[in-house]
Amino acid sequence: MRRLSPTFTRVTLAGESLADFAGHGFDQRINLLFLPDEAEHLGYVGEPDWFGRWRDTPTGRRAPLRTYTVRSFRPADRELDIDFVVHGDTGPATRFATTARPGDPLTVIGPVVGPPATDVAWAPPPLAARLLLAADAAALPAAAAIAESIPPGITTTVVLEVPEPADVIELDVAPDVDLVWLVGSRGERLEQVVRELAPGLALPAAGPGGDAPAPASGGAADDELDDPWQVPDSDDDRRIDGGYAWLAGEAGTVVALRRFLVGECGVDRRSVAFMGYWRRGRAQPN
Repeated sequence: MRRLSPTFTRVTLAGESLADFAGHGFDQRINLLFLPDEAEHLGYVGEPDWFGRWRDTPTGRRAPLRTYTVRSFRPADRELDIDFVVHGDTGPATRFATTARPGDPLTVIGPVVGPPATDVAWAPPPLAARLLLAADAAALPAAAAIAESIPPGITTTVVLEVPEPADVIELDVAPDVDLVWLVGSRGERLEQVVRELAPGLALPAAGPGGDAPAPASGGAADDELDDPWQVPDSDDDRRIDGGYAWLAGEAGTVVALRRFLVGECGVDRRSVAFMGYWRRGRAQPN
């Protein structure tokens, strides 16, 4: 465990149990199951329906389950880095991250080598020449991993919102990646600043079939969804190759940003991915 800043703590998981883990890079999602230390942590290994088993456990005995992103994975060393937002003794993830010691067990549910990747939301068109990433602190590890993976030659703006000045961490990005740090807020400034930057971003305008906003799922309005999440289909050959926007963080903020880019700026909706990592005023259900 290593404290990166006032808000972020990195926990490195290691061991031969990671031998078959498939590191897909970018904003790869994994599930963390915070079982008691005395529990059988290997009980979910090889379970064909691990989620069903977890869901069917009586609520009072159900271990907390959370989704996180991989900050980095070093397969040769069997090491997996996860960056946690820590904010006091307010939840199982924070408690684990602030008290973890070598040898402490943690159940990670993730992909194995072989099956295709379905755990990555970053899917820009192959010829994208202009990228926008906007993320608050909850999505910073995912945004940082993406930003560091962007090759030279692609003009990119990355807007990152963090609570404290010391949370501005050094990222190893290409010269064409412009990092914009918003300090001193928790999801309040991201929309405002992206709106201010939008005229200079030159994201692609809507083309045929891409001019109307689409609901995130099931036909419901975006603001009615508990977890707004929509990723353009990477196999859609109608997508615009000029650019791509990736928005992640507080649900209301990313929905508003997506509506702004599509509805007010005319950006093709197939060029905007948005992910609601959390919702203001609502505790994460177990």
